[in-house]
Amino acid sequence: MSREFIGMDSPTARRAGSGGHPCQGVYYRGVGRKPKVAMIATHYQIDFSEHYLADYMATRGIGFLGWNTRFRGFESSFLLDHALVDIGVGVQWLREVQHIETVVLLGNSGGGSLMAAYQAQAVDPHVTPLDGMRPATGLGDLPAADGYIASAAHPGRPEVLTAWMDGSVVDESDPIATDASLDLFDERNGPPFSAEFIERYRGAQVARNHAITDWVEDELKRVRAAGFSDRPFTVLRTWADPRMVDPTLEPSNRPANTCYVGRPVKANRSPHGIAAACTLRSWLGMWSLRTAQTGAEPHLARIDCPALVINADQDTGVYPSDARRIHEALASADKTLRSIDTDHYFTTPGARSEQADTIAKWIAKRWR
Repeated sequence: MSREFIGMDSPTARRAGSGGHPCQGVYYRGVGRKPKVAMIATHYQIDFSEHYLADYMATRGIGFLGWNTRFRGFESSFLLDHALVDIGVGVQWLREVQHIETVVLLGNSGGGSLMAAYQAQAVDPHVTPLDGMRPATGLGDLPAADGYIASAAHPGRPEVLTAWMDGSVVDESDPIATDASLDLFDERNGPPFSAEFIERYRGAQVARNHAITDWVEDELKRVRAAGFSDRPFTVLRTWADPRMVDPTLEPSNRPANTCYVGRPVKANRSPHGIAAACTLRSWLGMWSLRTAQTGAEPHLARIDCPALVINADQDTGVYPSDARRIHEALASADKTLRSIDTDHYFTTPGARSEQADTIAKWIAKRWR
């Protein structure tokens, strides 16, 4: 297996003084092979340079670029337009340096909506910068890919946060304050949870997201008036999707009462979780239902290239309805929905080989 490290500048970011390039990744291909088809995988902030699928695809004759933007590990600084430009650097490298004829975007987990945003912007420019900022250089000239894959993907950052956030929170500045009538972990409420409880709880989750946005917009005005450009803040208790606790809600093969980091009741009271570290601007650009452009559906509606959606049926954070939602939102005439009986990271025996075979066969039917 050949692995090549790539470090490159972006049109809007140069090499750091310490030496690191803003765009970094690893390209995988079989020894002695020059693939004509390659995949590129990127996430909002998770390092995908050593993505678990890379070797599996390379051994099947498909190049794989595990690619990172400048925001790897720095989600609190995330700017969508600059991230898309950074992804474009990787796509262009595949085209111009590796002479790849067919580029397929892999939107894995949270990266599903990010790669959808990339392809949509490339074919129909529509992404705008945050208020008061200029668009990233090159945003209107992104090279389009030829195919799109969503694997164990969320329908968007605001959507997944809202689905997971604790609807019983009554004070964002007090991690303990709780509305007992909406407490997911109070046995008097369930599980099983009644339809009436779920309706109230889901409404409270949406209201919580909007309330944070209201506060952020007011706070941003306040701190800017004092000469500050931004400020950090914390969003706690974000492991509280009722489906994590009650497996009768949207049945699948997932284990009961678990999430990506263990038992939800414990995870929800930890300092770790999505959106735990925000700034005012990153909330508006990443997590807000009202203002963020990181929801998948507006982008998927602009994607008309061949598309494959893969659901992991034991996933404890992405559910069958998420895969269906992505599949239905795609504008592609050629779109396929598949399910594999495994967990979010495809760690069960044989699951990664099955995933790679599914992708390789899908590609071969169209481009090889």
